[in-house]
Amino acid sequence: MAMVKKSITVTDQQDNWIKAQIEMGHYGNESEVVRALIRERQVREQETTRELEMIRAKLIQAEANGFTDQTPAEILKDIKRGLGRDAV
Repeated sequence: MAMVKKSITVTDQQDNWIKAQIEMGHYGNESEVVRALIRERQVREQETTRELEMIRAKLIQAEANGFTDQTPAEILKDIKRGLGRDAV
């Protein structure tokens, strides 16, 4: 994959955190730290999209089925259980 050079500005606190990550051996250089953070954010956004799609599907299904005796907590538990199955 082609690489594009970027220049970023971070706070002193962020710079210290990045350097600490490298010193602990988690990453080889600053670019690796930033790329890892971007990848993590991309994954999180995909998961959020998938969660919203499941919630929408459940709402559509609920509207089609009518009323339920489930509590909101039970419904949320079912949704989370469904996400766990898809994540495997």
